[in-house]
Formats: sequence, C-alpha cells, structure tokens
Amino acid sequence: MEKQGSYQTLVITGPTACGKTALAARIARELGGEVISADSRQVYRGMNLGTGKDYDDYVVDAVQVPCHLIDIVEAGDTYDVFRYQQDFFRVYRELNNRGIFPVVCGGTGLYLEAVLKGYRLIRVPVDPEFRRSMEGKSMEELARLLAGYKTMHNKTDTDTRKRLLRALEIARFQARHSEPANDLPDLRPLVVGVQIDRETRRKRITLRLRKRLEAGMIDEVKDLLEKGVSEERLMYYGLEYKYITLYLKGRMEYDEMFSGLETAIHRFAKRQMTWFRGMQRRGIPIRWVDFHLPEQEKVAVILEWLEE
Repeated sequence: MEKQGSYQTLVITGPTACGKTALAARIARELGGEVISADSRQVYRGMNLGTGKDYDDYVVDAVQVPCHLIDIVEAGDTYDVFRYQQDFFRVYRELNNRGIFPVVCGGTGLYLEAVLKGYRLIRVPVDPEFRRSMEGKSMEELARLLAGYKTMHNKTDTDTRKRLLRALEIARFQARHSEPANDLPDLRPLVVGVQIDRETRRKRITLRLRKRLEAGMIDEVKDLLEKGVSEERLMYYGLEYKYITLYLKGRMEYDEMFSGLETAIHRFAKRQMTWFRGMQRRGIPIRWVDFHLPEQEKVAVILEWLEE
C-alpha cells in the first residue's frame, strides 16, 4: 500500500447531510484508492433511499470509485459492530494486499471507533440453560454475581434485569474463554470530520428528506413490507423506516410523519456530533474541515494533511 506521509488510512466522517460521501469518493479518486463504508444501515440490500445510498456520489470524472461494505446483507437480517469489524478488516487486508489506499467514509461512530481503536470483540452466544438457572434470583443477587467477575461493566448493565442478565452471561463466557489475539493491523489513520454549522445542516436535512420522499422512499418501505420484512424489524432500523412504517400502517398522517421524521433526523445529527466529541476525548484526534469550502479546496487541505 502506498503511504500518504505517515498515514496508512484516511477516514472521512461527520453528521448526516454534510456531504462526506462525495468528498470521500473524490479523494479516493485522487489517490487511486477505494472507499470502505462505515454506515450501519447501508449494509442492507433494498434499503437505498432511506439509508442515503447516494450511488451517484461514487462516480467521479465519469469513473466509478469502488466502495465496500454496502449492500452486503439482506434487509430484515441483523448486522452489528462485531460483524462490521470482521468485514472491515477483511476488506482492509484485501486492499492492502493490492496496494490500494483505503478511504473510510461514514457517520456510524460506534463502527468507526471499533476499528480505529481495535476493540477486542467476541461473539457471546445466548446460554438458555444458564438463563433458566438465574430465573429465581433477584436483581441484587445478579448484581453481586456480576461484581464477582474481573470484567468491568458500564452502569447501564444494571438498568434492567434483561441487561444485567446479558452482562452476567458475557462476563461468565469471557471468564471461560481466552480473549482473541489482538492481531489487527495498525491503521495509522488521519480522521477528518466535515464541520457544518447547525442552521445549514438543518436546511440540508429538510431539503434532502423532501427529495427522497419525492424519489419514492415511501414505496421503498412499502416494497420491503410486501417482501416480508417485518414491521418490527423496520421499526428497529429507525428514522425513515420507523416513521414511514407508522404512516403506511395508518398510525400517522403524512404531515405528522414528515414533521416527526424531520425532527428525529435533526436529533440524530446532534447525537452524531456528541459521539464525535466523545471520540476525541477517548483519544481519537479529528481534524475538522469547513463544509463551506469549495470541494477542491477541501480536497487540497486533506491531501496536504495526508502528506505531513
């Protein structure tokens, strides 16, 4: 893989509607690189308008820039950070072997952090027999059992019986199995965030929502329901899929759906920014580039950073 200064990977992130996809594709084209998506919903086939798969953004100078980890599982399936980390490093190693510079692009903070910090993730299966053996125990007894393990847990683990039981199940499993070897590659990333002011972001979110509804986003959700994706699963995917499902099921009027969805997307963008600030506090430096700069200036700034 050709080195860009001391960096081996470029990450382009930022809140929804900040134009990060087009920017990442342009830079990948400049570097002869390829894009690796870091979006938790764009992995699903048939979920296009609702997840913002702007395929046209990957066409730069009439050339299709390759993008990975989009459209890799069926709608209705479950996909999580554990699977993403595995898929990401598989693609990363493939690009490395071909000498291709990776440009990671997406706004799912948890996915980004899992690969940037190299979290040691392990798949812990549900243990029905263990759960049955815990049925008679109180919350306090379960908490004491959890405290007996060396693994540290977040306080949210004790919020509900279900979460406490799952935390105990994970701690028990980890105590009986050695941690996987941490043989993940050193990404040596430059992480760049697109800084967009709140008012511009809000206007772009509203405009984009209108355009996607006009382009057939309601029909997309209707088609998913007709193909057998459950109402519960679509609600789980959140945002567009949640509100449009409620509308199609007659539980919301159109105007109520639109305003509720618009507000939900604004709140989502705000949560994304909160996560990015948390990433910085947790030791991942992010350099911010101004959204309002012309694209070529953004590209020039980022390429200059890469060469440092």
